[in-house]
Amino acid sequence: QVQLVESGGGLVQTGGSLRLSCAASGSIFSLNDMGWYRQAPGNKRELVAGITSGGSTNYADSVKGRFTISRDNAKNTVYLQMNSLKPEDTGVYYCNARVVDPSRYGRDYWGKGTLVTVSS
Repeated sequence: QVQLVESGGGLVQTGGSLRLSCAASGSIFSLNDMGWYRQAPGNKRELVAGITSGGSTNYADSVKGRFTISRDNAKNTVYLQMNSLKPEDTGVYYCNARVVDPSRYGRDYWGKGTLVTVSS
């Protein structure tokens, strides 16, 4: 089994910053693509940022220039640095990872989410 545990959420004022972390543990041979998604109340879950095992990144248009995704492969951890936060960034942020286990079987895993609230 594999666990993804997010941390770093909280309450911040407009214009503030937060750094989210997601650590993967368990039966891991390798981590492929990793990403951060968010879900605001009443909305569908949407991709915020993604990063490949080689470090290529992609971002939702709404966060480009403000958010930065990175990863530490030695620690099986992905980060999301969020700057210039806006009230519309409020939501539950979920970590996602494509995990390959020791039998070379790959599947997606999700964390339980961490709440980010941006006050106006």
